[in-house]
Amino acid sequence: MKVYKGFTASPGLVLGQVSRLDRPPLVFGEGPFHPEQEKQALEDAIQLAQKKGVRIVILTGGNSHAIQVRYENLGVEDIFMGCSVKIKTYEEFKQKYSITDEEIIYVGDDIPDYEIMRRCGCPCCPADACSDIKEISTYISACNGGDGVGRDVVEQVLRAKGLWLSDAKAFGW
Repeated sequence: MKVYKGFTASPGLVLGQVSRLDRPPLVFGEGPFHPEQEKQALEDAIQLAQKKGVRIVILTGGNSHAIQVRYENLGVEDIFMGCSVKIKTYEEFKQKYSITDEEIIYVGDDIPDYEIMRRCGCPCCPADACSDIKEISTYISACNGGDGVGRDVVEQVLRAKGLWLSDAKAFGW
């Protein structure tokens, strides 16, 4: 696997387009979907990233209780929901942790993400992001939104930092 080396300097990873990071997992059998039936690859990668000291942040214009609970259950502490103007929340986050734009990797896919992606150190997007976002992205995932882009970016960050499967912490939750 080719690893994008631009991820090595960034301690923070902001996932800005929550609804398109990864689709719900496939569940075989009948009856309603129960999230505990199958973990998504994104969830595994997020848990490993946090164990390795990479701060995961969720910043979205959406306001779904299910998203809030999903990421809280994964141990994500910084979950910003209902962000109508994302750049304001982004600035508050940077100030809270005293970090610079250059230290942030941001994943976005459309115009609401544009301002942040122009500022952050490493703007990333899915393969099917709008053209304006692709033009300013440092890393364009081979995955489409909702089809593995979240997992791809988190894994790329960990690989670039030498943290992917680097010790026993990677093999259990």
